[in-house]
Amino acid sequence: MSIQKIMSSNIVSVSADDTLETVRKIFDENSFHHLLVVDSGKLIGVISDRDLLKSVSPFLGTMVESYRDAATLENTVKEIMTREPVTLSPLSDIYEAVDVFNTHKVSCIPIVDSNNSAVGILSWRDIMKAIALLKKKNRAK
Repeated sequence: MSIQKIMSSNIVSVSADDTLETVRKIFDENSFHHLLVVDSGKLIGVISDRDLLKSVSPFLGTMVESYRDAATLENTVKEIMTREPVTLSPLSDIYEAVDVFNTHKVSCIPIVDSNNSAVGILSWRDIMKAIALLKKKNRAK
């Protein structure tokens, strides 16, 4: 099964110069955990909700929040993103993706075309859903 059949093609991206406040708003308003970082249409990095949590003050939104805590949201994506992430092609198969997840200990794989333009994103959850679907199809036979 090719990745193209199971990847999320509705990707949300940010630029390297966007603030962590922008990233935080995107994560707060959506149910995904990864953003692709693009420059001139080309993939340059990935940022996860965990990257964000590690980079902002834990006191944000609390009674003891200070100016210094709030200022952590002014940092930029380029300061915390994972650069040069491991990628796959839409034509790669599910087994290649499993190998990348196991070898590189990543939680998402950006899917790029031959020009390194992001065309999708694949999470380990997408892999699990595909396996469950294959199992269901096999039982129906």
